Amino acid sequence: MLEMQRIFTTQKKYMLFLLAACALGWGLTPYSTIFAGIALGSLFGLYNFWILTRRMEKFDRVLKEGNGRAGLGTAMRFASGVAAVALAMTFSSYFHLIATVVGLMIPYVLLVVERIIFHAKKHD
Repeated sequence: MLEMQRIFTTQKKYMLFLLAACALGWGLTPYSTIFAGIALGSLFGLYNFWILTRRMEKFDRVLKEGNGRAGLGTAMRFASGVAAVALAMTFSSYFHLIATVVGLMIPYVLLVVERIIFHAKKHD
């Protein structure tokens, strides 16, 4: 599971750059609600990825020990996504709804891209 922690650390670095870009876009462009929505969704997406990382470690531990039952926290991640969308809908003058949904998916897109790059480098 050290690999999963490394991936999560890399995700945090990428998200800091994305949030910095969103802050610049929010302050310097007329599309402040879109950049705020992407930032909100990305934060909740990173939180979901953190939950997934923790649950995968617990799942691995339970499988190695052979006792108990562990899930991957799907309900918790779904509730977090609903909370992000609810915030965007409640404060629609500050957050763009579609941008928030796109932001929720950014950590997973970054994960796929990072894995493709990793495997491309490994096979060269």
